[in-house]
Amino acid sequence: MKKSDIHTIRRTNSAIRLTKLRGNKIDGLNHLDHFLIYPPAVEAGVLQRFFLEFFWFGLKEARACLFAGLIFLAIFTVPRSGILGVARYDVLLIFALAIQSLMIITKLESWAEVRAITLFHFLGFGLEVFKTSATIGSWQYPDAGWSKIFGVPLFSGFMYAAVGSYIIQCWRLQDMKIYYHPPLILTVILSGALYANFFTHHFIGDYRWYLAAIALGLYIRTTLEFTPYDRPRRMPILLAFTLVGFFIWLAENIGTFFGIWQYPNQIGAWATVHVGKWGAWSLLVMLTFTITLFLKTNKNRIHIV
Repeated sequence: MKKSDIHTIRRTNSAIRLTKLRGNKIDGLNHLDHFLIYPPAVEAGVLQRFFLEFFWFGLKEARACLFAGLIFLAIFTVPRSGILGVARYDVLLIFALAIQSLMIITKLESWAEVRAITLFHFLGFGLEVFKTSATIGSWQYPDAGWSKIFGVPLFSGFMYAAVGSYIIQCWRLQDMKIYYHPPLILTVILSGALYANFFTHHFIGDYRWYLAAIALGLYIRTTLEFTPYDRPRRMPILLAFTLVGFFIWLAENIGTFFGIWQYPNQIGAWATVHVGKWGAWSLLVMLTFTITLFLKTNKNRIHIV
């Protein structure tokens, strides 16, 4: 078979896949998501296709990170002294609420997704209250603000919600599917143990790495399928958890650099967040992912062992 014939077959298959995608359109999509999920058909060779898929993957990831990106844009731009006499933490809370409202109005997020994101907010805020308490003192929020409760600004919950928002958006935008997923009951128990360990390791020892070993055993065969452009690609889901955890760790370094919160070793002068936090964030991503499995739109995308 000639090379030109192979390229013709690939282009035909790509066109068929796009046609199938358009035949199974998701109701209630905004124009931006519709454009990203059902892209225009483009003829491309091997090298051109690589860059096309990479570009389209970047667009989808940028869209999925929209909530988190805007939150961190506010962190970068709002001065420590606040705006017009309003404390920085209070400004960030107002900004986060405005972003969330705008995403609902523009249908960038559905009400079902917002309910799940709200759960992430409460789980994150509860963890923050515990970790910043005088007894534990894992980190602190040094600035004043009317919206601080138990020493924690309310906007902090939105940073955890942003992680949940990102994963939820990826399900739809990347047309994610999961193969060889472990039984849900086991992943739910593991997620509960992971969350509990964030609290209990201050009293009875840190079992994080034991739980990580269990997670490795459960997810070793699990594969994540995603569609950057028109062809599905696959990767080990453990790699996905690790990569997302790494980028959250980078974001945490940025947040502490701007003084939004501080670890004890950063009070005198800023220092890099310990690399061990990367592992903690990866496990938290795993927990967040498990919660998103129970969204109605995701249940049929999972193949359970």
